[in-house]
Amino acid sequence: MEQRLANTLNMTVNEKKFIESALLSDLRVDGRRPFDYRKLSIIFGREDGSSEIQLGQTRVMGFVTGQLVQPYRDRPNEGTLAIYTEFSPMADPSFESGRPGESAIELGRIVDRGLRESRAVDTESLCVISGKLVWAIRIDLHIIDNGGNLVDASNIAALAALSTFRRSECTIGGEDGQEVIVHPPEVREPLPLIIHHLPVAVTFGFIGKENIVVIDPTQHEEGVMGGSMTATLNTNGEVCAIQKAGGEGVLQSVIMQCLRIASVKAADITSKIKIAVSLFYFF
Repeated sequence: MEQRLANTLNMTVNEKKFIESALLSDLRVDGRRPFDYRKLSIIFGREDGSSEIQLGQTRVMGFVTGQLVQPYRDRPNEGTLAIYTEFSPMADPSFESGRPGESAIELGRIVDRGLRESRAVDTESLCVISGKLVWAIRIDLHIIDNGGNLVDASNIAALAALSTFRRSECTIGGEDGQEVIVHPPEVREPLPLIIHHLPVAVTFGFIGKENIVVIDPTQHEEGVMGGSMTATLNTNGEVCAIQKAGGEGVLQSVIMQCLRIASVKAADITSKIKIAVSLFYFF
C-alpha cells in the first residue's frame, strides 16, 4: 500500500494520463500487451538454495537455509517453513533500512500464504524425532531493484531457491536410540525437499475508471493502479490463494477471467523454473 502511494507521488499528472490513455488502446509504455509478462531470467548461485530472479527491471534474490529446532507442540511431526523479506534503500528511494515496513510485511504474507496454505512443501518429511527435533526451513528474500510487481518476482525467487535447496541427512543412533547424527555433504549426499507442486503467484493491476486489467504491472503502472489482485495457482490450475489488495471493487466475471489467465501463466512460469533447475544440475 505505502509503495503504491510512493510511486503515485513521484509521477506527474501527464505521466499518469499517458499510461491510462495508452491502455485504452491495449498498449503499455514498455510495448507489451495487457496480459504479457516481462522477460524472466532465473539464475542460481554456487550454493544450493540460492537464486536470483530478474523480471523486467525488478530483481530479487532468494536464499533458503535450514536448522534443527524443537517442533511446535500442536504439530510434533512437522517441520516449519518461514519467509522473511528485506527491502534495501538502494532498490527504491522509498524503502527504509531497519525495521520492515508495511510493504515488506505484506509481501512476505502473500508469498507465505501461497506456499504454506497450499502445503506445497511436505513438512512431515522434515521431522527427525517426533516431538523433539525437526527441520526449520527459512526463506530470505532480498529486493535488489524495484521495477514493479515485487510479489511475482519474490514468489519465483522463493520457488527457485526451494527447488535447489538440499538439507543434511540425519540418522538416529546412540545407546538410547535418540542421538541425532548430522552427516556432512562429503559423507552423505544431502537430501532435497519434497515439493508436491509449485504455487505460482500471478498479479493483476486494475487501472482507470474502466478498471482496465493488466498483468505484471511495472512500477509506473503501480502508481496509477486503483487496486491489484494476486492469484496463486499451480500447474494443474488449482487455486492456492487469492489476495485482493484494497482499492476499487472488482466484478466476479473479471475475477474469473483473471483466474483463467493466471492458470495459463502459472503453467508457463512453472515450466521455466523446472527448465532452469534442470540446466543448473546438468552443468
